[in-house]
Amino acid sequence: MLTVGLTGGIGAGKSEVSRLLVECGAVLIDADRIAREVVAPGTPGLAAVVEAFGEEILAEDGGLDRPGLGAIVFADEEKLALLNSIVHPLVGARSRELEEAAAEDAVVVHDVPLLTENGLAPLYDLVIVVDASTETQLERLVGRRGMSEEDARARMAAQATREQRREIADIVIDNDVPLEELTRRVKDVWAGLVRRADGGPADRRTARE
Repeated sequence: MLTVGLTGGIGAGKSEVSRLLVECGAVLIDADRIAREVVAPGTPGLAAVVEAFGEEILAEDGGLDRPGLGAIVFADEEKLALLNSIVHPLVGARSRELEEAAAEDAVVVHDVPLLTENGLAPLYDLVIVVDASTETQLERLVGRRGMSEEDARARMAAQATREQRREIADIVIDNDVPLEELTRRVKDVWAGLVRRADGGPADRRTARE
């Protein structure tokens, strides 16, 4: 088994790369999706969050009011740390379960948005960083997601820098390109991952022309 950490800044195209890797045959473990699952209605995770923050963080349907909880924790570092202390262990445990269920020869890709920020690179056999220029990120966030430029810049500034992400990367996929070219690059990277999973040498490089 080869374990891969996949990360990238907002608007860099990490989700598209993860989708392409799954098409190639990767087993995807999506940290954001798991984070939602472990606090779904009826879970011990949601019960623990309610105990810590009160029933006011519940929506009318009994699920988590994410915007409401976000407004609380992102304005208070201690409360954010409390939330993370509840959710992160649950996400880690579920991720390990999914990894252990994968085939012995699988390439398991962990899609982790805050991999760099949380110092998680040592957990994986190698790390792939999806990178794009600031201009490209802004264009995608404003043009495709409908964010204001101010909001987009603020979200980008709250994350690790491009340089910090590239420092921990074993493979960088440059994504200032159309989807067709990105697809070619991901397939090229996938071929290297399969070789590595089969016992071949590590392939540390940048995926570009």
